[in-house]
Amino acid sequence: MRSDKTNSAPMALKITAGAGLIFLQLPILLIFVYAFTTEEKSFKWPPPGFTLQWFGRAWDRPDVWAALSLSVQVATIATAIALVLGTLCAAAVARSNFFGKEAISLLVILPIALPGIVTGIALRSAFGIMEIPFSFWTIVLGHATFCVVVVYNNAVARFRRLSGSLIEASYDLGANSFQTFRYVILPNIGTALLAGGMLAFALSFDEVIVTTFTAGQQSTLPIWMLEELIRPRERPVTNVVAMFVVVATFLPILGAYYLTREGAETAGAGK
Repeated sequence: MRSDKTNSAPMALKITAGAGLIFLQLPILLIFVYAFTTEEKSFKWPPPGFTLQWFGRAWDRPDVWAALSLSVQVATIATAIALVLGTLCAAAVARSNFFGKEAISLLVILPIALPGIVTGIALRSAFGIMEIPFSFWTIVLGHATFCVVVVYNNAVARFRRLSGSLIEASYDLGANSFQTFRYVILPNIGTALLAGGMLAFALSFDEVIVTTFTAGQQSTLPIWMLEELIRPRERPVTNVVAMFVVVATFLPILGAYYLTREGAETAGAGK
């Protein structure tokens, strides 16, 4: 008879795992604490007192809303571009055989593997050579470069698990390419695309480095936070906004996790 102790982790492993979690999460918890502090100009520990006034101040500041609106618009359009291009690239790589296939796959994922400052410098140089003025659309294009990678990685993994016999059967039954995509392919890769889109939105929403090189005079929410830390007007307001960014980023990531975990199986896989 097997003892229950064989299924439990050693105490040293539990302590190490707990210490690792504390190390990772403590800075985030401090952001939440300082969003309620009564101290306006510095971060004192322990906080001298707690208040909710900074939430009202953040709500009433038009610069916060302008930065938030810009971030949401950029992330939405960049994600839409990524869904189209990432899905097409994934379909070409996963469902076709051609010369240079692996090289193309590597080039697609390269933007997210490079340091953000390298991507930012490259984009800024390209926009300068083409004499494209920095604007809303240069931010979108900059974000789309790494958003495409996120969608591509999710979509190509799901395409590879999709049985080719399903697509062949669809054509044999008289369906055209659009009908095959609508009724066969999309239901099988839909959760992967949704998860990739949610991850892409989260990455775009809190991106700083590439935005710094492509934004010109505009400020997305992360750029606004960076400027407020350098020249603070009401320092706790920055922490309130940071709380919102944490939640806004965490929810898509959590949703993508559950979508990819529960949607791992595709029809016809393994047949």
